[in-house]
Amino acid sequence: MKGFFYPRTAHGESSLIPDPPWFYSGDLLTVEYRTDPARVAELLPAPLELAPEDPGAVALIWADWQSCSSSRAELLDPVRAQYKEAFVVVRCAFRGEVFSRCAYIWVDKDFAIARGMHQGYPKKLGSMWQTRPHPFAHAAPSLAPGAMFGATLAAGDRRLAEAVLTLREPAGSNGFVNGHPMAHHRVYHGIERGAGDAYAELISSGAARFEGGQAWRGDVDLRLFESPTEELARLRVDEIIGGYYRQVGVVWDGGRSLARLEAAEGASA
Repeated sequence: MKGFFYPRTAHGESSLIPDPPWFYSGDLLTVEYRTDPARVAELLPAPLELAPEDPGAVALIWADWQSCSSSRAELLDPVRAQYKEAFVVVRCAFRGEVFSRCAYIWVDKDFAIARGMHQGYPKKLGSMWQTRPHPFAHAAPSLAPGAMFGATLAAGDRRLAEAVLTLREPAGSNGFVNGHPMAHHRVYHGIERGAGDAYAELISSGAARFEGGQAWRGDVDLRLFESPTEELARLRVDEIIGGYYRQVGVVWDGGRSLARLEAAEGASA
């Protein structure tokens, strides 16, 4: 049977995602802020710990992506290449090393969810929108001082977050919270009734190759909203660090195992 992911078939053409490497080009709108470190600690299962510096720092990132495999065939069938996401990143520590960790993430395509299962991203379906820049600014902002960008996130028919970013000046980067290798758990529940986790692994991954355009920073307003099925609002905004916009290119080509973990008894997460 052939195929990197389900469904595997005799020919492998039905697989939801192709073999890595995976290539990404996209626009990132990032809002960094500080929250109560205790709320970040809630999202760090053992053996992860809070980052030693600025432990309450959070990044909420909107991304408008185009992605493809090595064949680049998806680019000529854009429904297979284009998707949007919004994700929440915190920082953590493991054996003295600082990592970034995606705590929440919403996407709008099934293939993005499947890639997340492989990479340890906790992806869910959502609705994300962000203002797109364009060199001809009749109906779009340009990447220049004073340009304004909006971004919204919703899931389960409810608005979860919204932001407005006004660019002020070029910056050396688009923030620091998402600047480390990722530390994620890959967890699969046992199939028998009442079983705990059958498989649990702490993994790390990051870009095999990265290119970034000129980053911009500016003034940003961020609002989070309560929802009966989401917990993003628990990471309340206590202090804005900054807002950023950057166009990037990324290649992902695998990660590494940090630790095989003991299955959690009766876990239902």
